[in-house]
Amino acid sequence: MRPWHDALCIPGLEGVHVWISIPFCVMFFTTLVGNMSIMTVILQEQTLHAPMYLFLAMLAASDLGLSLFTFPTMLRIFWLDARELTFSVCFTQMFFIHSFQDFESAVILAMAFDRYVAISHPLHYCSIFTNSVIARIGLAIVVRTLTLQVPLPILLRRLCFCNSNVLSHSYCLHPDLIKLSCSNTEINSIFGLFVVLSTMGLDFVLIILSYFLILKTVLTIASHGGRLKALNTCISHLCAVILFFTPMICLLSMIHRFGKKKLPAQVYMLLSYLHFLIPPMLNPIVYSVKTKEIRARILKLVYPKKTSLGCTF
Repeated sequence: MRPWHDALCIPGLEGVHVWISIPFCVMFFTTLVGNMSIMTVILQEQTLHAPMYLFLAMLAASDLGLSLFTFPTMLRIFWLDARELTFSVCFTQMFFIHSFQDFESAVILAMAFDRYVAISHPLHYCSIFTNSVIARIGLAIVVRTLTLQVPLPILLRRLCFCNSNVLSHSYCLHPDLIKLSCSNTEINSIFGLFVVLSTMGLDFVLIILSYFLILKTVLTIASHGGRLKALNTCISHLCAVILFFTPMICLLSMIHRFGKKKLPAQVYMLLSYLHFLIPPMLNPIVYSVKTKEIRARILKLVYPKKTSLGCTF
């Protein structure tokens, strides 16, 4: 088996890869610091061991994992012009990228359900979202992810790759790999489509349903201030939903409208990178800005003396 070759990160701009790597490095550093800070303050602060924050810690963990399996490969191309990946490394990267992607989608769905219960059934919120329930939800997400993702590399190993071995991205994805095979990939394509529809597709539909029920409840609140207060608790989560699903929906709609061959390579690459790189970077920023408890404890973590004298929680 010949090694896989990563595609150019941004076609047509190979001569300025070193300069382009600077914003990517900033994005990677911001992602690491942001998500690790979120996880640290939630794990350390006993007062933050509540359902909303525990789900946020899961989201930060999935964002961190997704970044660790995408950014290094891109920076490796930018800095070292190293484009070769072994068969095993490529399949391993593909498995973890898709696994963290599905895990994040499921966590966002769990957070939508959390917001629905908090707004529609506030008196029963604590009795519904107990620590054991949250643990079972986390376990169910992991089991679902592994059950659907483990067969993907196993099914790929039965294929023969004898044609072009140049990937269209700087990291390995399942649709890319099956296109490079000269074997019959019908089973792989069908199962891959089933995985996407039964994870992110189903999750997106259930999230829309959750917000329909939330909006229905909010409209029954008599006071205008009460409605705004209820909706304000959903803003951070709505941003996470938009950041995660919008690039994917835009990419699919553009491919359906123009076709992948007619779509400029730069546009296709940019949208695919946005889907994997932007949410892990912006989610911690959004939740830090919109959630005063998280913001206050991050400030306390960075400036312990200053915040202990000037801030009250």
